[in-house]
Amino acid sequence: MITLYHCESARSFRALWALEELGLAYDLKVLPFPPRYLKREYLGENPLGTVPLLIDGATRMTESAAICEYLAVRYGDGALAVAPGDAAYGAWLNWLHYGEATLTFPQTLVLRYSRFEPPERRLPQVAEDYRLWFTKRTMLLEQALAGHDFLVADRFSAADISVGYAIMLAGLIGTGAELAPVVRAYFDRLAERPAFRRALAAQEAGMKAASIESWLG
Repeated sequence: MITLYHCESARSFRALWALEELGLAYDLKVLPFPPRYLKREYLGENPLGTVPLLIDGATRMTESAAICEYLAVRYGDGALAVAPGDAAYGAWLNWLHYGEATLTFPQTLVLRYSRFEPPERRLPQVAEDYRLWFTKRTMLLEQALAGHDFLVADRFSAADISVGYAIMLAGLIGTGAELAPVVRAYFDRLAERPAFRRALAAQEAGMKAASIESWLG
Protein backbone atom coordinates (compact mmCIF):
# COMPACT_ATOMS: atom_id res chain seq x y z
CA MET A 1 0.00 0.00 0.00
CA ILE A 2 1.13 3.54 -0.73
CA THR A 3 2.11 5.58 2.33
CA LEU A 4 1.82 9.37 2.34
CA TYR A 5 3.27 11.66 5.01
CA HIS A 6 1.26 14.85 5.08
CA CYS A 7 0.75 18.11 6.96
CA GLU A 8 -2.41 20.16 6.98
CA SER A 9 -2.83 22.04 3.68
CA ALA A 10 0.87 21.72 2.85
CA ARG A 11 2.17 20.81 -0.62
CA SER A 12 1.46 17.18 0.27
CA PHE A 13 -2.22 17.96 -0.23
CA ARG A 14 -1.53 17.63 -3.96
CA ALA A 15 -0.56 13.98 -3.48
CA LEU A 16 -3.51 13.32 -1.18
CA TRP A 17 -5.91 14.83 -3.71
CA ALA A 18 -4.39 12.80 -6.56
CA LEU A 19 -4.70 9.59 -4.56
CA GLU A 20 -8.37 10.31 -3.98
CA GLU A 21 -8.98 11.19 -7.63
CA LEU A 22 -7.50 7.84 -8.66
CA GLY A 23 -9.27 5.85 -5.96
CA LEU A 24 -6.01 4.33 -4.73
CA ALA A 25 -5.61 2.71 -1.33
CA TYR A 26 -3.16 4.57 0.89
CA ASP A 27 -1.97 4.92 4.46
CA LEU A 28 -2.08 8.58 5.51
CA LYS A 29 0.29 9.72 8.22
CA VAL A 30 -0.52 13.27 9.31
CA LEU A 31 2.22 15.24 11.02
CA PRO A 32 2.25 18.59 12.85
CA PHE A 33 3.62 21.50 10.83
CA PRO A 34 6.55 21.96 10.48
CA PRO A 35 7.49 18.31 11.16
CA ARG A 36 11.24 18.88 11.17
CA TYR A 37 10.77 20.79 14.44
CA LEU A 38 7.61 19.25 15.90
CA LYS A 39 8.11 15.58 14.95
CA ARG A 40 11.85 15.05 15.06
CA GLU A 41 11.63 11.29 14.60
CA TYR A 42 10.27 11.94 11.10
CA LEU A 43 13.80 12.90 10.08
CA GLY A 44 14.53 9.20 10.12
CA GLU A 45 12.11 8.80 7.21
CA ASN A 46 12.98 12.02 5.41
CA PRO A 47 16.19 13.76 6.50
CA LEU A 48 14.92 17.03 4.99
CA GLY A 49 11.96 16.98 7.36
CA THR A 50 9.62 18.17 4.60
CA VAL A 51 6.32 16.88 3.28
CA PRO A 52 5.22 15.21 1.17
CA LEU A 53 6.98 11.91 1.46
CA LEU A 54 5.32 9.23 -0.64
CA ILE A 55 6.47 5.64 -0.29
CA ASP A 56 5.37 3.08 -2.87
CA GLY A 57 7.39 -0.09 -2.43
CA ALA A 58 11.02 0.84 -3.12
CA THR A 59 9.96 4.23 -4.52
CA ARG A 60 10.35 7.24 -2.23
CA MET A 61 9.39 10.70 -3.47
CA THR A 62 9.41 14.15 -1.86
CA GLU A 63 8.41 16.54 -4.66
CA SER A 64 4.67 17.16 -4.84
CA ALA A 65 4.39 17.89 -8.57
CA ALA A 66 6.56 14.88 -9.40
CA ILE A 67 4.36 12.71 -7.19
CA CYS A 68 1.28 13.86 -9.10
CA GLU A 69 2.99 12.99 -12.38
CA TYR A 70 4.12 9.61 -11.00
CA LEU A 71 0.64 8.65 -9.81
CA ALA A 72 -1.01 9.87 -13.00
CA VAL A 73 1.35 7.96 -15.27
CA ARG A 74 1.79 4.81 -13.21
CA TYR A 75 -1.72 4.31 -11.90
CA GLY A 76 -4.04 6.73 -13.65
CA ASP A 77 -4.64 4.83 -16.91
CA GLY A 78 -4.85 8.21 -18.60
CA ALA A 79 -7.33 9.70 -16.12
CA LEU A 80 -5.05 12.47 -14.82
CA ALA A 81 -2.32 12.47 -17.47
CA VAL A 82 -1.90 13.60 -21.06
CA ALA A 83 -0.13 11.15 -23.33
CA PRO A 84 3.22 12.14 -24.91
CA GLY A 85 1.68 11.86 -28.36
CA ASP A 86 -1.08 14.32 -27.51
CA ALA A 87 -0.69 17.89 -28.74
CA ALA A 88 -1.43 19.08 -25.19
CA TYR A 89 1.35 17.03 -23.59
CA GLY A 90 3.81 19.93 -23.34
CA ALA A 91 1.16 22.23 -21.87
CA TRP A 92 0.24 19.53 -19.35
CA LEU A 93 3.83 19.22 -18.14
CA ASN A 94 4.29 22.97 -18.08
CA TRP A 95 1.21 23.64 -15.94
CA LEU A 96 1.99 20.68 -13.70
CA HIS A 97 5.29 22.29 -12.74
CA TYR A 98 4.07 25.90 -13.01
CA GLY A 99 1.77 25.24 -10.09
CA GLU A 100 4.74 24.51 -7.85
CA ALA A 101 7.72 26.43 -9.21
CA THR A 102 5.89 29.62 -10.18
CA LEU A 103 2.72 29.80 -8.07
CA THR A 104 3.59 28.06 -4.79
CA PHE A 105 7.23 29.03 -4.28
CA PRO A 106 6.58 32.79 -3.81
CA GLN A 107 3.87 32.02 -1.29
CA THR A 108 6.30 30.04 0.84
CA LEU A 109 8.42 33.17 1.10
CA VAL A 110 5.38 35.21 2.09
CA LEU A 111 4.71 32.70 4.86
CA ARG A 112 8.30 32.59 6.01
CA TYR A 113 8.86 36.33 6.24
CA SER A 114 5.42 37.28 7.55
CA ARG A 115 4.65 34.41 9.92
CA PHE A 116 7.25 31.71 10.51
CA GLU A 117 10.40 33.71 11.27
CA PRO A 118 10.83 35.13 14.78
CA PRO A 119 9.45 38.69 14.96
CA GLU A 120 12.90 40.27 14.82
CA ARG A 121 13.68 38.43 11.56
CA ARG A 122 10.42 39.11 9.75
CA LEU A 123 10.65 41.19 6.59
CA PRO A 124 7.31 42.76 5.66
CA GLN A 125 8.67 44.23 2.41
CA VAL A 126 9.92 40.84 1.21
CA ALA A 127 6.55 39.28 2.06
CA GLU A 128 4.69 41.99 0.16
CA ASP A 129 7.02 41.79 -2.83
CA TYR A 130 6.46 38.06 -3.19
CA ARG A 131 2.72 38.43 -2.67
CA LEU A 132 2.69 40.77 -5.67
CA TRP A 133 5.03 38.41 -7.54
CA PHE A 134 2.52 35.60 -7.05
CA THR A 135 -0.44 37.74 -8.15
CA LYS A 136 1.31 38.80 -11.36
CA ARG A 137 2.12 35.17 -12.21
CA THR A 138 -1.58 34.31 -12.11
CA MET A 139 -2.13 36.50 -15.19
CA LEU A 140 -1.02 33.62 -17.42
CA LEU A 141 -3.46 31.38 -15.59
CA GLU A 142 -6.23 33.90 -16.21
CA GLN A 143 -5.50 33.86 -19.93
CA ALA A 144 -5.39 30.06 -20.11
CA LEU A 145 -8.76 29.70 -18.39
CA ALA A 146 -10.62 32.14 -20.62
CA GLY A 147 -13.39 30.03 -22.14
CA HIS A 148 -12.18 26.82 -20.48
CA ASP A 149 -13.16 24.93 -17.33
CA PHE A 150 -9.75 23.27 -16.99
CA LEU A 151 -6.18 24.05 -17.99
CA VAL A 152 -5.32 21.34 -20.49
CA ALA A 153 -7.17 19.36 -23.17
CA ASP A 154 -10.54 20.58 -21.86
CA ARG A 155 -10.57 18.02 -19.06
CA PHE A 156 -9.45 17.72 -15.47
CA SER A 157 -5.88 16.48 -15.02
CA ALA A 158 -2.97 16.46 -12.60
CA ALA A 159 -2.11 19.93 -13.90
CA ASP A 160 -5.29 21.21 -12.26
CA ILE A 161 -4.31 19.51 -9.00
CA SER A 162 -0.94 21.25 -9.05
CA VAL A 163 -2.26 24.71 -9.90
CA GLY A 164 -5.43 24.24 -7.86
CA TYR A 165 -3.41 23.63 -4.71
CA ALA A 166 -1.52 26.89 -5.26
CA ILE A 167 -4.83 28.78 -5.47
CA MET A 168 -6.10 26.92 -2.42
CA LEU A 169 -3.02 28.02 -0.47
CA ALA A 170 -3.56 31.61 -1.56
CA GLY A 171 -7.03 31.55 -0.07
CA LEU A 172 -5.76 30.10 3.19
CA ILE A 173 -2.90 32.54 3.79
CA GLY A 174 -4.38 35.72 2.30
CA THR A 175 -2.37 36.06 -0.90
CA GLY A 176 -5.36 35.63 -3.20
CA ALA A 177 -7.21 38.90 -2.63
CA GLU A 178 -6.47 40.14 -6.15
CA LEU A 179 -7.18 36.95 -8.08
CA ALA A 180 -9.25 37.45 -11.21
CA PRO A 181 -12.88 36.26 -11.16
CA VAL A 182 -12.11 33.57 -13.75
CA VAL A 183 -9.42 32.15 -11.46
CA ARG A 184 -11.73 32.21 -8.45
CA ALA A 185 -14.44 30.45 -10.43
CA TYR A 186 -11.91 27.86 -11.56
CA PHE A 187 -10.97 27.02 -7.99
CA ASP A 188 -14.62 26.89 -6.96
CA ARG A 189 -15.16 24.22 -9.60
CA LEU A 190 -12.17 22.24 -8.35
CA ALA A 191 -13.30 22.49 -4.73
CA GLU A 192 -16.64 20.91 -5.65
CA ARG A 193 -15.00 17.74 -6.89
CA PRO A 194 -15.83 14.73 -4.68
CA ALA A 195 -12.16 13.70 -4.53
CA PHE A 196 -11.15 17.16 -3.29
CA ARG A 197 -13.73 16.93 -0.55
CA ARG A 198 -12.63 13.42 0.38
CA ALA A 199 -9.03 14.64 0.63
CA LEU A 200 -10.10 17.42 3.00
CA ALA A 201 -12.06 14.91 5.08
CA ALA A 202 -9.11 12.51 5.23
CA GLN A 203 -6.86 15.37 6.31
CA GLU A 204 -9.28 16.41 9.05
CA ALA A 205 -9.68 12.85 10.30
CA GLY A 206 -5.91 12.34 10.34
CA MET A 207 -5.39 15.54 12.31
CA LYS A 208 -8.07 14.58 14.81
CA ALA A 209 -6.65 11.08 15.27
CA ALA A 210 -3.17 12.51 15.92
CA SER A 211 -4.46 15.38 18.10
CA ILE A 212 -2.89 17.95 15.78
CA GLU A 213 -4.03 21.56 15.92
CA SER A 214 -4.23 23.70 12.80
CA TRP A 215 -1.15 25.80 12.02
CA LEU A 216 -3.38 28.22 10.10
CA GLY A 217 -4.73 29.76 13.29
